Amino acid sequence: MKTIPSAELDHNILKKGIYISRIDEDITTYDIRMREPNRGDYLTNSALHTIEHIFTDYVRSTEFGDNIIYFGPMGSRTGFYFLTRSLSDNYSLQLIRDAFQHIADFWGRIPGASPAECGNCLEHNLPQAKEEAKEFLQVIEHWTREDLVYPKAVE
Repeated sequence: MKTIPSAELDHNILKKGIYISRIDEDITTYDIRMREPNRGDYLTNSALHTIEHIFTDYVRSTEFGDNIIYFGPMGSRTGFYFLTRSLSDNYSLQLIRDAFQHIADFWGRIPGASPAECGNCLEHNLPQAKEEAKEFLQVIEHWTREDLVYPKAVE
């Protein structure tokens, strides 16, 4: 079987931040890493779910919302994948920061969280999602295009 690029990454050295996971023609996949892998500290399902709803609603409502392909959680509960089409890295970085600021400041009904709209509407936690967003904003506050490269293992 062919090995996918993320499987070749040494997860033991991965830090919190934003990385380019892959580029496929005009689609860029960003690795939004909110937790360091394999450290026993993971996002709760309810915070992860709430972040997913609010982030997605926010980015799809922006000027380039049609360029958003996907935003969803990693099975490891250490972060999210964010796929964009034909957007610059600088724009995407600012959009990610803006979305997390929106989550940190958000109050009200969680978008798309009614029983008719969501397959697990009971598993949301807005206060926890807001705290996670605030903490992650401190990590990515000064993140630049140059920081988007995965760290290399020391040989």
